[in-house]
Amino acid sequence: MGLEPENTLRSFVAAQQAGFDVIELDLHLSKDGALVVMHDTDVDRTTDGTGPIAEKTLAELRTLDAGRGEKVPVFEEVLEAVRAPLQAEIKDIAAARALAEVMLKRDLVGRVEVSSFHDEAIAEVSRLVPGVRTALIGSRYGTDIVERALEAGAATVCLNIRRITLEIVEHARKADLRIIGWVVNTQDHLRLVRALQLDGATTDYPEIKRTARFTA
Repeated sequence: MGLEPENTLRSFVAAQQAGFDVIELDLHLSKDGALVVMHDTDVDRTTDGTGPIAEKTLAELRTLDAGRGEKVPVFEEVLEAVRAPLQAEIKDIAAARALAEVMLKRDLVGRVEVSSFHDEAIAEVSRLVPGVRTALIGSRYGTDIVERALEAGAATVCLNIRRITLEIVEHARKADLRIIGWVVNTQDHLRLVRALQLDGATTDYPEIKRTARFTA
């Protein structure tokens, strides 16, 4: 979220208070297998530490400052801190399996949608969690993103708004896929979302929410 330290409990609570429809977060596995909420593969950009997440235990990660004194959260803390629906982005198959275990244990199928850039991770979580809602994310893509989504079992494609075209939108519509644009932080991009009649968009800023339905 653009107004608070990203992927912190503080940012998720602020997003919920701003009235976002869905809150997006990013998941990695720590060295000891905890589902850690952070975007990058390392801690350098968003904390006062250095090094890969995968090489640090949860206890080590908890000593870091993630901004304004916030600690690096784990997934289950976010579940307790906010009640809004969540979109959890997973980075690999190992994270998919860990998330699937939590979702089954806590009966989260109705509350959590799972997204990923990686087809294999989407396919794995779909196999492990019957009825889970999934979304394939595309940064650099063509119309093949539709076939990839269908093969992985995704019902939604999340597409980089800077690369989206009418051809791709029409192709996705014919396949009955939902289409989400990301990241929509400007009025120009908002107008494009509306012109293409997308199903939603991801944004970093609460003020965008005043005129459309978005995820944070």
